[in-house]
Amino acid sequence: MNSALQYPIFGPEIRCPHCRQKIAALTLTDTYLCPRHGAFEADPKTSELVHLQSGRHWRLWNGEWYRQHTHPDGIRFEIHEALDRLYTQGYRATRVIIAQRYQELISSYLERSTPWRGESDTTQPKLYGLPVEFSPDPKDEPCWDVINFDLEKEQGVPIRYPYFRLFE
Repeated sequence: MNSALQYPIFGPEIRCPHCRQKIAALTLTDTYLCPRHGAFEADPKTSELVHLQSGRHWRLWNGEWYRQHTHPDGIRFEIHEALDRLYTQGYRATRVIIAQRYQELISSYLERSTPWRGESDTTQPKLYGLPVEFSPDPKDEPCWDVINFDLEKEQGVPIRYPYFRLFE
């Protein structure tokens, strides 16, 4: 029997999306078990990792796990935490690029104008006071099928944030 067939699609071990600790696969199943966070099931059809206790979905890109959001508060919280982290590192963000797949989910939360300043720029939505753009089509740039957003900081260098890094 081929030993690769004994493990889930991500191999014999992965890093837990929550704590980044190495966790082993349970042989002959699609499950990984973290002693701290419980069971994660690998779905070979969607290439997603599902935390069985919470139902949260994760996808892998370049060795990093990215949480896949189903509620606008999740993506907004993740962006807010990343902005805080960037600020504590001495930088400030100048723009947010959000994955196109979240456009409908988050659009009602975007600021369209700032009437207290007399501005009515409806062409450039904002989130937390920063201009928001949506990503290119994932067919053109496949990373946008997995990652959630980029923050562009002062020097114009984008920073991609996998969800778990926010809580190191």
